[in-house]
Amino acid sequence: MTPSPPTLFAIGRPFSPVYSLLMSVRQNLYRRNILTVHRLAVPVISVGNLTLGGTGKTPTVAWIARFLHAAGHRPAIISRGYGGTAKGAVNLVSDGSQVLLTADQAGDEPAMLARQLPGIAVLTGKIRLHPCRHAIERLGSTILILDDGFQHLAIARDIDLVLFNATTLAGNSRVFPGGELREPVSALHRCTAFLLTGVDDGNVGRAERFAALLNSRFPDKPVFYSAIAGELPAPPNPESTADSLPPFFAFCAIAHPDRFFNSLYGMKLHVTGKAWFRDHHRYNQNDVDVICRRAKASGARALITTEKDLVKLEPLQVALPLLTLKTRFETDDCFPDYLSRTLGITPSREARRLGCIPETAAGGDFEPQFFAVAFHGVSDCIRLPFVVDQTEAALVKASDIAANRSSVILIETG
Repeated sequence: MTPSPPTLFAIGRPFSPVYSLLMSVRQNLYRRNILTVHRLAVPVISVGNLTLGGTGKTPTVAWIARFLHAAGHRPAIISRGYGGTAKGAVNLVSDGSQVLLTADQAGDEPAMLARQLPGIAVLTGKIRLHPCRHAIERLGSTILILDDGFQHLAIARDIDLVLFNATTLAGNSRVFPGGELREPVSALHRCTAFLLTGVDDGNVGRAERFAALLNSRFPDKPVFYSAIAGELPAPPNPESTADSLPPFFAFCAIAHPDRFFNSLYGMKLHVTGKAWFRDHHRYNQNDVDVICRRAKASGARALITTEKDLVKLEPLQVALPLLTLKTRFETDDCFPDYLSRTLGITPSREARRLGCIPETAAGGDFEPQFFAVAFHGVSDCIRLPFVVDQTEAALVKASDIAANRSSVILIETG
C-alpha cells in the first residue's frame, strides 16, 4: 500500500530546512551572477508555480499563446518535455505549421499544446536556453513562453507569473519533502504577478482571502483570477443535451483527477464508473483494454477523458467511443491588460475577445460565471466574488451591487 502524501510529508519534514536552504543558496548564486542568467533578444514570459502538482499552467500557457498570436506576435512555447523520450538539445514538437513529435516523444503536455495551437511553435529541451535560441534564430519567434519556468533561473524574464490553484492554494505551506512547496515562500519576491486559477463558487471566498494575504505580503505584485470552464463533448446530434449523451466511463492521468471527475458531475453527465492513474502515466494497450472491460461492466457505452490524456491514446486501439472534456480558460480584462501594458503591445480586437468574460444573451439560461469585475481605469480593478445582473455599462461602487447570482456584468468608466 502506497503511503498517503500527508504521511510522506510527515516523514520528510525534518529534511525540509535542508532542501529549503539549498534552494535559497541556488537562487542567491543566480542573483549574484555566479551562475549565469541569460537575457534573450525577445520578451520572455514565465508561467510557473511555487507548489508541487497541477495549478493550471498548461491552459494558462495556451491562453497566453493565443492572446499574443492574436495580437500579432509570433510566440513560441518552451517546455522541459517531462516524460518525453526525445532527448535532443532542441526537440521541435511543432514548428507552427505541423506537429512533428508524438506524445511519447514530446511529453503529454507539449504534445497537447502543439495540437491545440496551430500557428504557434512548441519546443522542448532539458536546458531551455537551447530551444529558446532555436525559436528566435530559426523560427523567427518574437516572444517566448516558458512552461513551468519559475524555478528555471538561467533565463531572464519580463513577466514572471506564479500560479496558485484556488482550492489547494499553498498546501501545508512547508517546503518539500515536508510539504508541497518547491521553494521557500521568500522565493515569491522574484515573481512579477500572481494568478489564482480554478476559481469557482466553492472556493472563491478562500481565493479572495488568499489574494488579500498575497497583497499584504507582496504589495507590489498584482493578483489576478481565472476559471476553467468545461464544455460538453460534441454529441452526434447538435441539439443533444447532457441528458441525451450516452453513459460514460471516465478516466484520466492528471495531477488532480478529482477536478476532472467533479467537472463531469457538475455538467450532469451520467458517469457509471471511473479510473485514474498517476500524472503523466504512459498508457499501454493493456491499460486501455482493462478500462474498456470495466466500462462495459459498469454499463457505460462510451469513454470520456481529458485532452491531455487523449494525445497519449492516439496509437492505441480503443473498443468504445472515446470523447474528451474540452476546457476553456476564462479571466477578466485585468489580466490581458497587464500583459499588454508590461509588454508594450496593443491587443487586437480578437486578442481582447480572448481576455473578456463571455457575454450572455439577456434572459437566456446559462451557467453562472465565477466573478464580476468593476473597472475604475485599467490600473484599479475591483474583483467581486459574486455575479450581478447585466445592465448598461456605468461607474458604480462595489458596495452598491447586490449579490444576485443570475448573470454577468462588466462595469467600466465611460
